[in-house]
Amino acid sequence: MVLMLLIGLGLLGYAVWLGLHALGMRRARIAETLSGMDLYGFQQPAVTEEGSVRPVNAAVDQLADTLGAIVARRTGLVREEEMRRELRSAGIYRLTARKLMGYRVLATIALPALWLWLSAAGHYSGVRIFLGLVIAVPAGWQGPLVLVRRRARMRIEEIDYQMPELIDVLVTTVEAGVGFSGSLQMAARRMHGPLGEELRLTLQEQDMGLSTEEALSALLGRTDSPAMRTFVRGILQGEQLGVSMGKIMRDLAREMRKQRRQKAEERAQKAPTKMLFPLVFLIFPAMFIVLLGPAVVGIAHDLKGIGG
Repeated sequence: MVLMLLIGLGLLGYAVWLGLHALGMRRARIAETLSGMDLYGFQQPAVTEEGSVRPVNAAVDQLADTLGAIVARRTGLVREEEMRRELRSAGIYRLTARKLMGYRVLATIALPALWLWLSAAGHYSGVRIFLGLVIAVPAGWQGPLVLVRRRARMRIEEIDYQMPELIDVLVTTVEAGVGFSGSLQMAARRMHGPLGEELRLTLQEQDMGLSTEEALSALLGRTDSPAMRTFVRGILQGEQLGVSMGKIMRDLAREMRKQRRQKAEERAQKAPTKMLFPLVFLIFPAMFIVLLGPAVVGIAHDLKGIGG
């Protein structure tokens, strides 16, 4: 009974998340496009009424910001710098650490309230309501942070996957006689996705007065992955030691492709372990029912005839 309750609550939360995600997908795309334009220095006229932020959303944002400030001021549990780093890794530059804390507080209140409403509608027992609250409170508190970390992980994985392409572009342009800054600009225009966004942000930081070393260090701070760490350290060491940039790029290209091959082999080795759970709990029971079901029914009929 408890297992069915946990599974049902998990499926309910997932269904609610899918519904909210489907409703807010179009608005999220508009907001992401506008935030990207504002981040990289482009100007855009005022948004139409369809794409404007509704007063309800503005009120929720303000409430989350206020709650986050109160929790940060009174409890001291907010590790703001760590949360800022996680938000930057996820590519969420508009959301502050305190506002994220406010959303966690709102989710901690809203999810148990939703469960109580469903419990009242379904006339659940007291034990079931209590177990649901025990699950809903930590789920609401950790849910937004888990989503941010998941987005950061997926974003960093995509950046690591695109790194060999970036190195190939830099090798070609550097060996053609283009300077490293010019090569980065050409690569930023060519690359798409998270890596292209980070390169354009790095170039904008250089335009604002940061040196190449400082801009690359900031890039590593936003996307601290093994491939990015190897790339930034190789570039900085090459500039300090005066090594040819073309040779550094070729060495980095070989290293990146070796890391990609190792990750693919690691995932292939993990596949049998990941298949074990669905194989044992989903596929084998169905096979046993199909293969042994008729035999069990026949044996039951035979035993019933002998007993009669």
